[in-house]
Amino acid sequence: MWKEIPVPFYLSVYFFNILNPEEIIQGQKPQVQERGPYVYREFRHKTNITFNNNDTVSFLEHRSYQFQPDKSRGQESDYIVMPNILVLSASMMMENRPGILKLMMTLAFSTLGQRAFMNRTVGEIMWGYDDPLIHLINQYFPNSLPFKGKFGLFAELNNSDSGLFTVFTGVRDFSRIHLVDKWNGVSKVNFWHSDQCNMINGTSGQMWAPFMTPESSLEFYSPEACRSMKLIYKEQGMFGGIPTFRFVAPNTLFANGSVYPPNEGFCPCRESGIQNVSTCRFNAPLFLSHPHFYNADPVLAEAVSGLHPNPKEHSLFLDIHPVTGIPMNCSVKLQLSLFLKSVKGIGQTGNIQPVVLPLMWFEESGAMEGETLQTFYTQLVLMPKVLQYAQYVLLALGCILLLIPIIYQIRSQEKCYLFWISFKKGSKDKEAVQAYSEFLMTSAPKGTVLQEARL
Repeated sequence: MWKEIPVPFYLSVYFFNILNPEEIIQGQKPQVQERGPYVYREFRHKTNITFNNNDTVSFLEHRSYQFQPDKSRGQESDYIVMPNILVLSASMMMENRPGILKLMMTLAFSTLGQRAFMNRTVGEIMWGYDDPLIHLINQYFPNSLPFKGKFGLFAELNNSDSGLFTVFTGVRDFSRIHLVDKWNGVSKVNFWHSDQCNMINGTSGQMWAPFMTPESSLEFYSPEACRSMKLIYKEQGMFGGIPTFRFVAPNTLFANGSVYPPNEGFCPCRESGIQNVSTCRFNAPLFLSHPHFYNADPVLAEAVSGLHPNPKEHSLFLDIHPVTGIPMNCSVKLQLSLFLKSVKGIGQTGNIQPVVLPLMWFEESGAMEGETLQTFYTQLVLMPKVLQYAQYVLLALGCILLLIPIIYQIRSQEKCYLFWISFKKGSKDKEAVQAYSEFLMTSAPKGTVLQEARL
């Protein structure tokens, strides 16, 4: 089960379709409409499994995605209007460069037909599209982009792996089970500006140490977010008859450094509730947050029409069986946004007012079901209950079996006592005396009683 996870995982993607791209260029407030979900079945299996001598195991987890039309609200051929990430990111990078370079970029954009906003299909946005701008950048600025072919938000995730994880097996110390020892050969990353933020803490996000308490927390490293995250206990619950602990994101997960000083290493920061991930995303001004800017500074959602944050739809959670540390049900929801504004000297950016504009949000979810859930219920709930009641049944049965010879012995002694009393009074019933003597000869131990009876 660890190698081939039997739980079906799904990736549900929601896009923010821009309703007024021309007005945004003229300086007006953006208006967006949520489209989706576009649902993909996620397949995972571990390869290159190597057990090491220091109680660790190394592996690659291969991932692939398959579109699920029956679970989706739309098709991959649907068109979405969204910011042109390449154009706007390149413009932001050129903000402090000489005017001549900005002019050359403007001419290049015009020649290649590049604009601030684009109209692409869901499939192209997800898995990549050919763009002449990518070829131009790779030709004149080699190694400035992490990709050489098509550009897509999830192009690097499909048919790939999440990096080489080395985790503890827990054989020597089960409290360290699945804790990450190294990721891609390093014990900390170098994307951020503090040692605390660069640390790789927790597990790889698939299981945790057993015997949890409400004081426990869930910590895991996410290669996609380029950081470790910690969830906190919220409440007890039940899933499929199995008791669970629900863990949720604290309010400080994406807080900026002024609100939560330990997050200062993730800065430069903007409003609280969004995390700048530009340092691990080819310096593009991208931000990570909860969907619809839930749990963020209200000014972020107010700056864009069409956003409606609420905890029921936009908060993330993990339901863990506390005795084993295995997830029963999970829903991880994150949003990717782009900071855009007018860059003087680059005509394509027009008069765009500074705004953090959401591009899309996605939910990775998985829940035990079917035969796997029944197996867990039988072994984690049913069998312990049966054993719990069985011990009382066996204890009662043992007491009954002990009482039977005791009662028999007491009743036998009572008969003997009554007969002995009558015998002492001079009873002449020789048949009774004979029967009593035979009884003592066959059942009573040798001792004073037998000797006295003979007398």
